[in-house]
Amino acid sequence: MKYKIAALVGSLRKDSFNKKVAENLIRLAPDSLEMEIVEIGQLPHYNEDLDNDNPPSEWVAFREKIKKYDGVFLFTPEYNRSISGVLKNALDVASRPYGQSVWDGKPSAVASASLSPLAASIANHTVRQSLVFLNMPVMQQPEIYIGSAHELFDENGKVLEKSQGFFKQVIDAYADWVKKNRG
Repeated sequence: MKYKIAALVGSLRKDSFNKKVAENLIRLAPDSLEMEIVEIGQLPHYNEDLDNDNPPSEWVAFREKIKKYDGVFLFTPEYNRSISGVLKNALDVASRPYGQSVWDGKPSAVASASLSPLAASIANHTVRQSLVFLNMPVMQQPEIYIGSAHELFDENGKVLEKSQGFFKQVIDAYADWVKKNRG
């Protein structure tokens, strides 16, 4: 069986390390996963007052798109010891209106990448807190903290050989996690 996986990248920067991590995991994904990056930068900020009979079209399209995925892999930078606003907004938009979350039950994983040796670990755990509340089973192992990310990619954004084994281990473990949780 082939599982459709949404990759959400919390950094909008063109040369984002988190986007490079996502692109490399997509490239290394086993045949059982069909992964693609789902853009989140276009989503208006969540405001419950707008979630009425005529919510913003971007919200509606995003919610409908996420419904079609079997799982979600999130990639987070760390901004001021927390997650990016754009990633939190995407989680909020698709979890509403109350009781109609499209995240429910989707197996997830969180990767965090940064220049720092701390590897955006605080942001990683902050995202996990939201996923637990949203009833998204979160892969526990391997943990995916990618520090000193500027040293891991070649000039074309491809992960260097020294780290490719870890990336393959991560995506294979996630494929097993999705299978276990989606049956």
